[in-house]
Amino acid sequence: MNTSTACTSREFVPADLDATAWENLEPLYRTLLERPIHCAGCLETLILDRSELDAAMGEAEANLYIAMTCHTDDQPARTAFLTFVEKVEPNLRRVGFELDQRITACQFVGDLDQSRYGQYLRELGVEVRLFRTKNVALATECTKLDQQYSQISGAMSVQFDGREQTLAQMARYLEETDRATRESAWVTLANRRLQDADQISALFDQMIVLRDQMGRNAGFANFRDFQHERMHRFDYAPADCFTFHKACEERVVPLMRRLHRERTQQLGLQQLRPWDLKVDVQGRPPLRPFEGSEQLVERTSRAYHRMDSELGLMFDSMRGGGCLDLESRKGKAPGGYQYQRQRSRTPFIFMNAAGLHRDLTTMVHEAGHAFHSILCKHDPLLAYRGSPMEFAEVASMSQELLTYPYLDEFYSPLEAGRARRDHLEGIISVLPWVATIDAFQQWIYTNPQHSQTERTEQWLQLHARFGAEASFEGHQRALETAWQRQLHLFGLPFYYIEYGIAQLGALQLWLLSRSDAHGALAGYKRALSLGGSKPLPQLFQAAGISFDFGPETVGRLVDEVERELTSLPL
Repeated sequence: MNTSTACTSREFVPADLDATAWENLEPLYRTLLERPIHCAGCLETLILDRSELDAAMGEAEANLYIAMTCHTDDQPARTAFLTFVEKVEPNLRRVGFELDQRITACQFVGDLDQSRYGQYLRELGVEVRLFRTKNVALATECTKLDQQYSQISGAMSVQFDGREQTLAQMARYLEETDRATRESAWVTLANRRLQDADQISALFDQMIVLRDQMGRNAGFANFRDFQHERMHRFDYAPADCFTFHKACEERVVPLMRRLHRERTQQLGLQQLRPWDLKVDVQGRPPLRPFEGSEQLVERTSRAYHRMDSELGLMFDSMRGGGCLDLESRKGKAPGGYQYQRQRSRTPFIFMNAAGLHRDLTTMVHEAGHAFHSILCKHDPLLAYRGSPMEFAEVASMSQELLTYPYLDEFYSPLEAGRARRDHLEGIISVLPWVATIDAFQQWIYTNPQHSQTERTEQWLQLHARFGAEASFEGHQRALETAWQRQLHLFGLPFYYIEYGIAQLGALQLWLLSRSDAHGALAGYKRALSLGGSKPLPQLFQAAGISFDFGPETVGRLVDEVERELTSLPL
């Protein structure tokens, strides 16, 4: 069968469909469920028409989510998103299961081109095997609880330096050279978070109960095992995650803590405190790569045009059409993300920029996700217009490293060297943090009956194993609740080990780029264009890197980072 002919264009979904309402979606999904299938060609057309409909629905949901996170204090936006969650999503899960069943059980499924549809059918098989009607309502409740978490977090602001500021805006004070200012800012932030800590813990308790029930409903001993399979982790298991934890503990944590001890000496301190981790050790003012989002976009555009003309044009395509919401403001949800609007096939980047170097890092990180979305948007199969998160994050994290030669768009040569050092030291800190968050979730969901006190004890044990060499004396409660800042724990359970796996892939690409920048970029774009059409090891291989996160790979890459740090001036 000529798949390319069957996939050239779709006309199943009306152009003016309002996909936010189930009464508009249901007739189209029912048409797919009732359509006769006489051959493999009929089945393929059904799959592609379903993909078009799912894309229309997905974009409707994306727009509602974007509106809600951009304005968490906008009641109509919150209501519209909740209405979709409560009225549309449960029906979508049910009809999606029916379609998954129909496709995988079809007598002609074996006649499809397996090189084209094999990965898709493998993923559908998991969905059919794991679906339970009882879990539809439980998933809806979890989504509603996560929205409450976003609303609580988005409402957090403090009075500092004579004005009201968001928590994202406060981060710049942690880089100030005056230690009293840093301490005051850190304490102000910690105290504000603690005001809602009990409420957030109570929300999380409810999530754990719901998720544990979901796992048991599907026949698993716990939510961890259910979620690992549900996330299509075909190429690694929980045991491999523990191997990653051990590799971080043995190969990364010692370097991180050595760097912290050196920082203590360089700052002339007796003891490092949490507000001392971001300040420049030479007493230089904080890096300020841009003033305002317009300058951030303009400078990033110039950097990408220098790196690769194709990537430069991709970035510029997002400078209109409502593709960017970058600056921090009260009522905006925390964090940053890229969301592909799948029907129009246009990306959206959300972040909370406050003029910091980390904002530049977020910008190029989310741009990497957008490049991924653009490079694979040609595929008519929605399931392939993305990829497993372990590789999706390679797309983004690689950009944090591949942009090193172009930091002069933002900095002087000395500042650019300092920015590279800060970023590499950040990688050495983030890998243990990834291990911490994943190990925390492994414990939480294999011990779902735990108390809040037991959860705190486990968190503190993990901090002792993986944490920074900084004293929290006098601020124990802030340390005990630090996990609440990680939004993935609430809305994306078990989605975090991917950052560690991807960081290792990104480091491999960076090493390749230092000897062959053109070849590394060609491999990067080649792999991204595959979307999710291939298994993880093949995606990594297409980029010229290996899918491996064991101690040997971790150790080799950390050694390279250490060598690079040694060559950079302080």
